[in-house]
Amino acid sequence: MPVFGAWMVALVVAFCLAPGQRPAIGLAAGLSAVAAIWWGVRRNRAGDRTPWAWLAAAVTLSTAGGALFPADAGAAPIIAAYPVLAGVLLTFVRRRAGRARDRAALLDALTVTAGGALIAWTFVLAPRVADHDWLMLAYPLGDLLCLGLVTRLLSTRRLMAGSLLGGGVVLMLLADVGYELGWIGDMAALGRFAFYAGAGLAALHSSMNFLSVPAGEPPSERGRLRVALLALVAPAVLLAVGPTVVAVLSAITFLLVLLRMAGAMANHRQALARERGLRQASAALVSAVDVDAVADAVRTAVEQLLPPHTPHGVVLARAVAQDGPAVQRAAGIVPTRDLDWAVAVRLTQFSTTLRCPMVLADRPVGEPLVGVLHVGAPEKELPGLRRALEVLAGQAALALERIELSQEVTRRDSETYFRTLVQNTADVILILDDLVIRYASPSAVRVFGLDPTGSSLADLIHPDDLPLLSHDGADLRGPADTLLEMHRSDLSEEPTVAGVVLTLRDVTRQRRLEQELTHQAFHDAMTGLANRVLFHDRLEHALARGARDGSVVGVLFIDLDDFKIVNDTLGHAVGDALLIAVADRIAGALRADDTAARLGGDEFAALVENVQDPGAVEETANRILAALAEPIVIDGETSLNAVASIGITTTPEADSADELLRQADLALYVAKGAGKNQWRRYQSHLHDAMVERLELRSALDHAVHEGHFLLAYQPIVDLGSEEPVGFEALVRWYHPTKGVVAPAEFIAVAEESGLIVPIGRWVLQQALHTVAQWRRALPPDRLPYVSVNVSVRQFREAGFVDEVLQALAYAGVPPAALMIELTETLLAGDHETVWRDLALLREHGVRVAIDDFGTGYSSLGYLHRRPVDVVKIDKMFVDDMVDSPQQLALVTGIVGLAQTLGLTVIAEGIESPVHRDLLARLGCPLGQGYLWSSPVDGTEALAQMSYVPDGRAA
Repeated sequence: MPVFGAWMVALVVAFCLAPGQRPAIGLAAGLSAVAAIWWGVRRNRAGDRTPWAWLAAAVTLSTAGGALFPADAGAAPIIAAYPVLAGVLLTFVRRRAGRARDRAALLDALTVTAGGALIAWTFVLAPRVADHDWLMLAYPLGDLLCLGLVTRLLSTRRLMAGSLLGGGVVLMLLADVGYELGWIGDMAALGRFAFYAGAGLAALHSSMNFLSVPAGEPPSERGRLRVALLALVAPAVLLAVGPTVVAVLSAITFLLVLLRMAGAMANHRQALARERGLRQASAALVSAVDVDAVADAVRTAVEQLLPPHTPHGVVLARAVAQDGPAVQRAAGIVPTRDLDWAVAVRLTQFSTTLRCPMVLADRPVGEPLVGVLHVGAPEKELPGLRRALEVLAGQAALALERIELSQEVTRRDSETYFRTLVQNTADVILILDDLVIRYASPSAVRVFGLDPTGSSLADLIHPDDLPLLSHDGADLRGPADTLLEMHRSDLSEEPTVAGVVLTLRDVTRQRRLEQELTHQAFHDAMTGLANRVLFHDRLEHALARGARDGSVVGVLFIDLDDFKIVNDTLGHAVGDALLIAVADRIAGALRADDTAARLGGDEFAALVENVQDPGAVEETANRILAALAEPIVIDGETSLNAVASIGITTTPEADSADELLRQADLALYVAKGAGKNQWRRYQSHLHDAMVERLELRSALDHAVHEGHFLLAYQPIVDLGSEEPVGFEALVRWYHPTKGVVAPAEFIAVAEESGLIVPIGRWVLQQALHTVAQWRRALPPDRLPYVSVNVSVRQFREAGFVDEVLQALAYAGVPPAALMIELTETLLAGDHETVWRDLALLREHGVRVAIDDFGTGYSSLGYLHRRPVDVVKIDKMFVDDMVDSPQQLALVTGIVGLAQTLGLTVIAEGIESPVHRDLLARLGCPLGQGYLWSSPVDGTEALAQMSYVPDGRAA
């Protein structure tokens, strides 16, 4: 568009500066417009190309005529261009209008055309007709045709493409008029340039497609000034021809008529607006459900009835029945000061108020006056508002009456509803005069067995419950031990009742159920003993009594030994029967003041109170063990011995319930560790050891998440060449305050808590990463392996074998570079799943070693049935074999058996050359110990493999 616009401006300048080249320049301008139309249709992908093709044809005809004009041959194409252009404009008008018929826009276009025709006839057409110049008469007729259509096109919703095209056509028409009147001479051809530019720019603009799309809703009405100017065209022409009396009077008459019509239209619009406001108010009043909603609807309606931004006030006053003169019921404007003071104070900013009574002439009950609507506003606005407010007041009166009637109907329905409820409710409703029953609901017969009306309530309830009649919510005992929940309301001052209302409900079954639920909430369902909640509560009370009278309180925790075996072998039914029998014996061994409880599973507890000597608590433990010593016969057939461990603590050791329970639990832990069928008393050092263990576990958990572990490597040496062939990876914990912590201090806690799994995973990955670095740095003849200790618990984790293989693949080392060490206790245990996983790892090339061999007293025969590659002799055998023939014989047997089974032997804990030489003579190939090196970091271990001075490690 900018390029085309600049090009057309350049052609206009050339046209003005080169008069001799004007035909050629005009031809260039027309052809440029045709090219622009063609390019715009293609670029904008016009869906309706027909009108644009005809527009190009009109431009072509106009261009051809301009090139030949003023020759007579040029008139025909120019005159032919007008109907073609009119057809294009008519097509766009019909496309934009769609099915809608915008009568106002059509009248505007006809008015403009008629005005233009009047001007054209006066100044152009009449002289041509007089001169019989019929050819030149075609030009203004074509202009008038195009003027009407372009006016109709521009009266729709504006589009930039339509505005560009219309502007070009209008400028061309103005140039034609100027030429006809002799004002611009040869420069009239510039009007053709404007038409060409408008057509080309319209086609190039992106909105050109929307000229063929319906415009939707028609625009709003034109302004009063525009209509007046259109109506004054005829008088203006008369004045232009000659300012005669007829012309002046015609102009004045037109203006007066227009002013009157404008006033009538304004009143009509105001009436329509008020009708619309009243219609909306009617809808709002119909949906109103209370007086406030009616008032809001009235305020909204008044605001719509008044001109915008008019200050006003609205007060809706309800009518109050009173004696005195009748209230004026006609609407009128009154001084605000003459109104009732309650209304006047809310409208003090206005001097006058429009007062509209809300009257219902055919109101069935009560006075016709429902209320009064007061509207305060500027005095000039009130007269025109009177009739609309009378209608609004009538609608508001109907709404208020409807709401009042609805409330009355609702009240009556409610009375009927509640009467039905009272007569059919299961609750007993009594109205008393003192204690005499004046009214009793029908349900009283079912509860009392007779109609108690006229009887005294004292004859119907238990005599001891008479004082409870003044307590709302009390339970009264009625006939046949029924329990009646009573609610009392004193309505003596209420005229409709004038008495005390009692509501009685039979809650006998409910109270029994509550008692059963309470018992279940505080007792064990299987054994009937107290549960943990009740035991804790009674312990609290016992401690409170002991604090007052100085008595001793004792707590015993009782746990059955090997109860799981009973469940697993004889079934849960027998186990439950055993628990019930044990509960009976524990309860039988206690005094009446003591409490037996089942805490869960096979755990019981006993509370001993009101004793003066802690020894009495120990005697209770002995009685319980004695009671359980007798065999328990289940179902007359199975005889079982219930063996229990007991933990004891007493108030001298603690003074709170939670502390006593914790101490008894610690003592039970010690008793079970010491053996079966015995009790242990709490001692303070047990607590310290347990606290230290818990702190160690917490710190270990933190260390796992923060990565506070190190790996040290101890060489495994060939006893013949004394060169390291592998290294055992040993984990160390770097504690923030204790420094480096050895495995012996935390491995047991890690096993117990399950933290050994993430620790072992980290050790495996780190060790393989280190050995991978070694193997890349060392020559091919010195490629060591790494030995990693693995817990049985790690094997129990799903996917452990895959985890090992993935770690090997990630580190990039062969499976032969890894040896897994397990403790000797694995040999004799039931760990078939572990052995299957180990066999699978061996198939991949990973070697398996049994660590600390000989300490578990397992049979040597286990070795040939298990997937084992290496046996590591424990240090205690190596230490004593020089001085003890028995130990030497044992080591000799282990080495010989291993050689027979094809196993490799590694002797641990070698610290002197004597042990080294003796083991070498026995045929032990490998050794490990401080004789060669203590555990070192990965860098030092690499240095040991890189250089071995004098055949011995430094």
